[in-house]
Amino acid sequence: MPENKELLKSIATEFNVHPIHLRMFMANFKCELENIKSVFEKSNIVSPKPFVKWVGGKRQLAKQFRDLDLYPPDEFNPETATYFEPFVGGGAMFFDLLPQEAVLSDMNQELVIAYSVIKKNVDALIKKLREHQKKNSKEYYLKIRAQETNKLSPLSVAARFIYLNRTGFNGLYRVNRKGIFNVPYGDNKNPLICDEKNLRKVNAALKSTKIFRQDYKKVLNSARKGDFIYFDPPYYPVSKTAAFTSYTKEAFLEKEQTELRDVFMKLHKQGCFVMLSNSDTPFINKLYSNLDKKITTNKVFAGRSINSKGSGRGKISEIVVINY
Repeated sequence: MPENKELLKSIATEFNVHPIHLRMFMANFKCELENIKSVFEKSNIVSPKPFVKWVGGKRQLAKQFRDLDLYPPDEFNPETATYFEPFVGGGAMFFDLLPQEAVLSDMNQELVIAYSVIKKNVDALIKKLREHQKKNSKEYYLKIRAQETNKLSPLSVAARFIYLNRTGFNGLYRVNRKGIFNVPYGDNKNPLICDEKNLRKVNAALKSTKIFRQDYKKVLNSARKGDFIYFDPPYYPVSKTAAFTSYTKEAFLEKEQTELRDVFMKLHKQGCFVMLSNSDTPFINKLYSNLDKKITTNKVFAGRSINSKGSGRGKISEIVVINY
């Protein structure tokens, strides 16, 4: 039976999942599109969500990306091709797409350790997070924050990372020039430090995923035609005072942004599907203009919530560059 694309899109929107997921679900459960709603409801499938709060995370934007047909590429096959996310952060796009084969990477060592521990040792991590949950207080937070991570086991590093993220101010991750985490204690009176159900879903999603701490340029070594790469780099500052946070101690300004554009173009010429998010600034718009007729720059609107004052929050425009 020919696929009814409008019906597929309607059902995907209703359940807030990808048409790609529905196709895979139909194949796994051997059901037709016309009766997938009842099968899907009975299966009670809920996708994992990021296990950390991440400033600039894309979970809020995933639906906009789908509604604007910016993602995923129509020709990307998650059953045969590989998904790459070199600046994975909270991994919102990975958890939204749930490809069968994925390569996730980041330069934030503690974040990468957390992903690896969830993948390999989720039971011990849950136990450790429960201990943090019981002891949580401002004094305890400062004690854990002061720990030297190079003296901790990977399990303790992962638990510390998630604990600090869940209890620190606004989920902000910021390090100073020495690479030391320096976010103050947050004001959430009842933070969810150990989300066991979601951690187990994340564990399942990561089973066939490769996780690395590596420079984003390494993606060129293994990406092939038909693979999908999503870049969500540190954003170019919208003003001189806007660079309020640093996720790693390395800067990511004009030189680094230009190098990333060049990598984008190399992947484009290799026949990969490439998507990139960044700030809507004259510099970034110029950087990705007049490159190739297939490369387009699109605007989306994201919520800004890091400002401690309500008047400093709201919707800001971002750009999404795609080559498909």
